[in-house]
Amino acid sequence: MTLLVKICGLTTPEAVEATVAAGADMAGFVVFPPSPRHLDLLHARDVVARANGRLHKVALTVDADDALLAAIVDALKPDLLQLHGKESPARVAAIKSRFGIPVMKALPVAEAGDLAAVADYAGIADRILFDARAPKGATRPGGLGKAFDWRLLDGLEAGLPTMLSGGLDPHNVAQALNITRSPAVDVSSGVERAPGDKDPEKIAAFVRAARAAV
Repeated sequence: MTLLVKICGLTTPEAVEATVAAGADMAGFVVFPPSPRHLDLLHARDVVARANGRLHKVALTVDADDALLAAIVDALKPDLLQLHGKESPARVAAIKSRFGIPVMKALPVAEAGDLAAVADYAGIADRILFDARAPKGATRPGGLGKAFDWRLLDGLEAGLPTMLSGGLDPHNVAQALNITRSPAVDVSSGVERAPGDKDPEKIAAFVRAARAAV
């Protein structure tokens, strides 16, 4: 199995360089002001330019309108849009049609019943990202360092490519992969010194641990 590794929430050129050096596949850039990893589009170009031709660029948004999405596409030139809000299947289809960019839809998971939503996006989204459901009252839907019960994904036939996220770090990613056999993993807070401050050593350790597990 060829594993895809995504490092999300990159905000500095140094973090992008560390992601490249570690041998990751994908770089995630968050455009959502409540997040400590928010990347202001006015200052994004220098950061994102480091990923051009070296990493698959993913732009993460939360319930963005078309005007914001257009600004994100113009500034970041992403290879993939990650929709991390409550975007319906119809909204996902509309975004794909308008912008012509592949879409990964994030689904919050806390219990087995949450996986029923996968079928709604099959044939519409290009990939599903499984993330832990944010606790009630949280100011953002992801990047909280919270894991869900990975056993819920055992035997799941999603019908489209998937990615595992939520509470992963260099110490538990191998266990998560052993349980889920996920073809892709995504990490943000698990490779940080502090919220939004990426640690190059943790990024490298995460990629090594993930690659060694498959």
